[in-house]
This record gives sequence, C-alpha cells and structure tokens, in this order.
Amino acid sequence: MHCLPPPRLRKTLGAPVNSPLPERWTQLALGLFRVVVGLLFTCHGAASLFDVLGGPQGGHAPTLLEWPGWWASAIQLAGGILVLVGLLTRPAALLCSGSMAYAYFTVHQEKALWPIQNGGEPSVMFCWAFLAIATVGPGALSLDRLLLGHRPETTAPAPGDAEARAFTAR
Repeated sequence: MHCLPPPRLRKTLGAPVNSPLPERWTQLALGLFRVVVGLLFTCHGAASLFDVLGGPQGGHAPTLLEWPGWWASAIQLAGGILVLVGLLTRPAALLCSGSMAYAYFTVHQEKALWPIQNGGEPSVMFCWAFLAIATVGPGALSLDRLLLGHRPETTAPAPGDAEARAFTAR
C-alpha cells in the first residue's frame, strides 16, 4: 500500500492523482538526506581530528595513527566527504556504517544495553543512516551521477500492485 498525499497536492506537484509522488521528488529527498548525513559525519571527523567545531567528544584529539581513535576520525572525515558529495557513495556509506557499528559495540554497548542509556544514539543513528544510503544509493545531486552516469534503478511494479492500488483507491 502506498502512502499518497492528498489529490490536490499531487496535482500541484505534477503527479497523477492515484500515484505516489514522482520519482524525481524521491531522488531529491534521498540526495538531500545523503548531503545532511555526510555533512554531519564530516564535521564529527573534523572535530575529532583537528580539535575544531567544539573539539573531540572524547576529550582530546587522537595522535597520528592511534587505534582506534585516529582511524575512526579519518573514516568519519574522508567517508563523510565522499558521502556528502556523492562520490563512490555506496562503498563509502558501507564503510561509514561499519565504523559506527564497531564504535557502538566496542565503546557504548559495554556500558548498558540500550543506546539511550549508554550514549550510543549517534553511533546507532549514523550506522543505520549510512546503511540506508548504501542500500538505496546516492539519490539526486551526486557526483556518482554526474561523473559515472549512474541513474536510479527503476523496476516494474509487481503484478499485484495494480490490484492493490485499485483496491485502496475505492
């Protein structure tokens, strides 16, 4: 079942009355989501590596090549930039997601079970946001599309979709 905006809004946006929003709106929303998540992650890495933007959350900037602090910060900075601009988006987002899963299970989870209790909410949110980006792709406004010609994959609706739409339209 599709969640459809009101018919008047769909007409205003250029979508047929009984269809979801146009693909271009979905791709734009995905692109904006990617840009915001990448920017926040880049800022987090820059704060940790260079003691800027409020400094590192752990108290001090890691020394060069220190495990895991420097490497995590480097992944945050480089991976965040790649995701932000949409270049090599899927592999960069997957690396960022994995680094946040590692951070959660090695730093936060040992303190308490739930992220709200152990301070791991940002790690969990970044992990799942980057996993979503790695799964669905960069969306609009990405260098992957500009340089490599990647376009969103479109799939034909499943045979039952037409019947489901007809049933929900009643």
